[in-house]
Amino acid sequence: MGDFRMPLRNMIVATLALVAFSTVAMGSWPMETWTVQVVNGLGGGQTLLAHCKSKNDDLGDQNIATGALYSFTFKDNVWQTTEFWCTLTKPNNAHASFDVYWYDTSKDQWLYTRCGDHTCVWIGKDDGVYIKNASTNQDELVHPWE
Repeated sequence: MGDFRMPLRNMIVATLALVAFSTVAMGSWPMETWTVQVVNGLGGGQTLLAHCKSKNDDLGDQNIATGALYSFTFKDNVWQTTEFWCTLTKPNNAHASFDVYWYDTSKDQWLYTRCGDHTCVWIGKDDGVYIKNASTNQDELVHPWE
């Protein structure tokens, strides 16, 4: 019987090298750092409640004072499957639940064109939730309150 350890070791090293090369070729290595900011743009001194999470991380309830922001930072994983979503709630219990970050493979890359410098800014206002479009410097209504 021959020694199969060396060929197996070489095969493992070659496989890992191929995975590393593929990851670099996909543009995900090193993993990019992203920031999500949730801004309270409500009038009348109202506090905005934000609860954000991903499949792996529950960031808990955050009470955001008028004019203040809540921010979190993360790195997209190697498989580019990171997704975060938030539920924002006004004092009268009007709310909106939505994705705040996903790996955007859409043709026009809707999210990425709005999130300049890898920062997505979501703003809770009196009529709904807006995203700050970094390319136009305009707030766009995305989610009316339910």
